[in-house]
Amino acid sequence: MAVDEKLQTIRHSCAHVMAQAVLRLYPGTKIAIGPAIDNGFYYDFDFSTTTTNTKPSETDFPAIEKEMRKILAENLDFIRKEVSKEEALKLFADQPYKVELINDLPEGETISTYQQGDFLDLCRGPHVSNTKEINQQSFKLMKTAGAYWRGDSDKAMLTRIYAVCFYKPNDLKDYLAMLEEADKRDHRKIGVQLDLFHLDPEDPGQIFWHPNGWKMYLTLQDYMRQKEIEDGYEEVNTPAIMPRTLWERSGHWGHYQRNMFITESEKRLFAIKPMNCPGALEIFKSKTRSYKDLPMRLAEFGHDVRNEPSGTLHGIMRVRGFVQDDAHILCTEDQIESEVEKFCRLLIGVYKDFGFDKGLLVKLSTMPEDHVGDVSTWEHAEKALANACVAAGMQYEIQPGEGAFYGPKLEFTLLDALGRQWQCGTIQLDYQLPSAERLNAEYIGADNQKHHPVMLHRAVLGSMERFLGILIENYSGAMPAWLHFEQAAVVPVSPDFNEYAKKVYSTLAAAGIRCKAYTDDENMKNKIKQISSEHKTPYILVVGAKEAEENSVCVRFRFSSKLPQQTMKLEEFKEYVLEKTRTHFNGI
Repeated sequence: MAVDEKLQTIRHSCAHVMAQAVLRLYPGTKIAIGPAIDNGFYYDFDFSTTTTNTKPSETDFPAIEKEMRKILAENLDFIRKEVSKEEALKLFADQPYKVELINDLPEGETISTYQQGDFLDLCRGPHVSNTKEINQQSFKLMKTAGAYWRGDSDKAMLTRIYAVCFYKPNDLKDYLAMLEEADKRDHRKIGVQLDLFHLDPEDPGQIFWHPNGWKMYLTLQDYMRQKEIEDGYEEVNTPAIMPRTLWERSGHWGHYQRNMFITESEKRLFAIKPMNCPGALEIFKSKTRSYKDLPMRLAEFGHDVRNEPSGTLHGIMRVRGFVQDDAHILCTEDQIESEVEKFCRLLIGVYKDFGFDKGLLVKLSTMPEDHVGDVSTWEHAEKALANACVAAGMQYEIQPGEGAFYGPKLEFTLLDALGRQWQCGTIQLDYQLPSAERLNAEYIGADNQKHHPVMLHRAVLGSMERFLGILIENYSGAMPAWLHFEQAAVVPVSPDFNEYAKKVYSTLAAAGIRCKAYTDDENMKNKIKQISSEHKTPYILVVGAKEAEENSVCVRFRFSSKLPQQTMKLEEFKEYVLEKTRTHFNGI
């Protein structure tokens, strides 16, 4: 999605206004940086030197916002001026963070300042012409957070103030409403409500799956397993711990070691694998391969572990231990286009089954400056990816220079029910890992000579854990019936019909339908209320004398005004659910 440069300029200008307001209210504050970001901006401050010996909290936001509106009403011009390094150092002599930035600038680089009223900042710009271009009711301060200066934990901890900013007040109103709804859908809250999983602060970034959550996890994994089998993949499994020597040859030890968990045995270093690709190549290399064996599609639900900073962890969306629907395709250069097209069609079908068949964003990342390999090879690879997208009926936008150093890639971003973007799927071309300089994978070509295959790294869902978190938030916990941990709940109208309820349960369970018979002494209405609110079960089957006599069930459909309760023969209901499961129907 293209960046709205005008809106980003307004946001960056509003960041300067916020800094100006903070300096007025908290004299002596040291200012750092204040860029525009998605939906708004932030500014980093050091309040340790304020003359009032105070720093603002979120309860002080209304006062800061009031001062910002006062500044906007002053109709101040944003005045740009180019200055020399010496002049800049004098202008910001009392601002140590600006001085550090100035001293780090390359010789000869243009230095510019922007001033509005009594506020001066070191900035490249651009900015709006006048503060009147920023709507006084279209921004809101949101939260504070700690942020190390320049992201370095050895440097000062600053206070970062985040804000959102839009063109119009209604845009802000809509965004805040979306945030409120997103908070209700937070997968961490719903995970507790539905008893899906828990996260232990003593073991950060690791998920403890409960029976309800694990049922959905396995259903999701089995679904992807079957899709890959149908698409010509063979499933493999590689060791969780592999030696340092392998990671050195693959290049991960030099580039990724800080994110790897290291262990030692018999005076040798090993790493718990953060990714699966070296293992796939070791399988490829285990015997002599021919061009007739290609393409070789190796899928692995490999459990990976990455030493992510604890501050970046987020529920099951960002964890240290996770499983990817990972696969690696070893092919010839001539097979790239057809394999990528085949993958694109698989991805489209999978996303459609989850209800993400509208608004899919596709980005083609091309050759970066620090690439390996010759330009002609890159051009061929990029053209193959572009052609594959077109053949699969996909539109794409180009991200110039954003490819990995070893090859170009496609990234697939879906939109959820709230319009939020989630980058999930990817396919990356890799000429480097199979090369003689790395893991030296070879096959015998039609010319009877040795060749290195091209490696395609691909995933549809990405992290299984993250994708399940996306689904939980997208459906607000009310998952499609085929995926939900409890597809049917059997509720007898009284204890007299417990035996029939158990019969219904046995019939459905034997057919592979996830269900439960609620035969405890609780009142029927209370049971239904609990099942509806706490389990979000798609089908509640109420059974009494009539149902027992007719071997039927009275079906109550979840949250549905279009489908009132309906009496169905037990066998008919069983086939109904199995059909919805077989077709991966998004509703109930």
